[in-house]
Amino acid sequence: MFVTRHTHVIDFVLADKFWRLYETAYAGIAAEAVTREMLYRSEFDDAIADPSNRIWALWDDNSPVAMTLIATDIGRTRYLSRAYFEHHFPEHSRRDAIHYIMWLVVHPAYQAKGAIVRLARECLALEASDGALLVFDTPAVNQPQATGGFAEMMSRLAKSFVGDAPVHHLETQHYYAVDFQPVSDPDATIELHRPRSRAARS
Repeated sequence: MFVTRHTHVIDFVLADKFWRLYETAYAGIAAEAVTREMLYRSEFDDAIADPSNRIWALWDDNSPVAMTLIATDIGRTRYLSRAYFEHHFPEHSRRDAIHYIMWLVVHPAYQAKGAIVRLARECLALEASDGALLVFDTPAVNQPQATGGFAEMMSRLAKSFVGDAPVHHLETQHYYAVDFQPVSDPDATIELHRPRSRAARS
């Protein structure tokens, strides 16, 4: 197996190989995470074509089996608040060194074969040489508690390849739902939520 680095991927054949890996890797998480973790194909294509994004892929023969994409300009993503990092990490912000792991995917057949370690060895060294603050997020299915999980794995990988690099817990976001459907009388909900006519609203 070998690792390649890419940016500004617009070749359809390569993009399609990356997409098939991405789609396969995310298939198992779709029903487990409340957030829409998986991008639409158009969003994915935009991300891999963006020249400010760094892409690493691990290949087995002519098939990618693991891939990560790191955004080096968080202003071009819709996921992070630039104002937050300017306030809390001003030195990194002044150097444009806030980077973001948009995804890290591994084909299910290769999860136990050290694929993430192979990618980490390549990409974390570059992030460390940039003095970057490398931001990542993970759904509860991969991080059920503040400690352990994906955060612990990233801490161990960083320590293995670049030395001590603390992992900061930035924020925990909880999702709640107000359930207005009575268990005993579901028809009552339909009556309560029937839209009023325009005349009744005026």
